[in-house]
Amino acid sequence: MTLQRPKLSFWFDFGSTYSYLTAMRIETVARDRGLDLDWRPFLLGPIFNRQGWSTSPFNLYPAKGRYMWRDMERLCEEAGLPLVQPDPFPQNGLIAARIAHANRRAEWVGAFVRAVFMAEFGEGRDISDPALLAGLLLDLGADARACLAEADSIEVKIGLRAAVAEAETLGIFGAPSIVTEDGELYWGNDRLEDAVEWALRIVT
Repeated sequence: MTLQRPKLSFWFDFGSTYSYLTAMRIETVARDRGLDLDWRPFLLGPIFNRQGWSTSPFNLYPAKGRYMWRDMERLCEEAGLPLVQPDPFPQNGLIAARIAHANRRAEWVGAFVRAVFMAEFGEGRDISDPALLAGLLLDLGADARACLAEADSIEVKIGLRAAVAEAETLGIFGAPSIVTEDGELYWGNDRLEDAVEWALRIVT
């Protein structure tokens, strides 16, 4: 009898600082603990808009924003990750999200997600630039031209919008969010280990 491998769904927004921290380690954590990983890029903007927010709450509430950037400095130093505050913040991650959504089953999707986050928060580069994304895809051996064309297709645009609607149905209100197969929701980089333990616990 083959035991079922538990699965985690990793919901992330490329503009999210704490998603950067989780994205850089979640694939390794999942592999080491014997879990399958479902990459779920989505957009926080529409969810924020429905709450009356026109931008990140870290911009709307300056004290919260100052704390977040200092917290990121501490956490990135601890993790050995570079940190550069991108300008503007948050970055426009729409094209990157479409690419990741369309290729979320590809073997290279994890490497692509990490490369985008590193370019953004590790180097302060503009991830809305198609040329930057094309270069990252080429570095991974992916067909950059085909990926960019697919990202502009109506099917992928509709698919990403549906992902946002699904996120809301799951109760997701921020990123990173990790959802186990029984629908348990964990929000934040610091909840990854808790999500892993729950996912392992529910497997029969």
